[in-house]
Amino acid sequence: MRIEEIPLAQIRRPLPRKNDAAKVEALMESIKEIGVREPIDVLEVDGQYYGFSGCHRYEACQRLGLETIPCKIRRAPRSVLQMHLA
Repeated sequence: MRIEEIPLAQIRRPLPRKNDAAKVEALMESIKEIGVREPIDVLEVDGQYYGFSGCHRYEACQRLGLETIPCKIRRAPRSVLQMHLA
């Protein structure tokens, strides 16, 4: 597993999530002050990035207009991606 800054535009979020608006706002304030402290987890499958966790941090970064987000990247075969989508 490695940690890298990945452009938000390159991270696919295949499962819709409903975020807590207050939590996103609080994270936005925190990120403005100290940055993203905890990377989100992404799967790298065939060169594509898929995010299934960190939805509040992802949205906060998006709303702040950040271009990248720190990610813990785990390479996986397509079969693992299919399990996450099931």
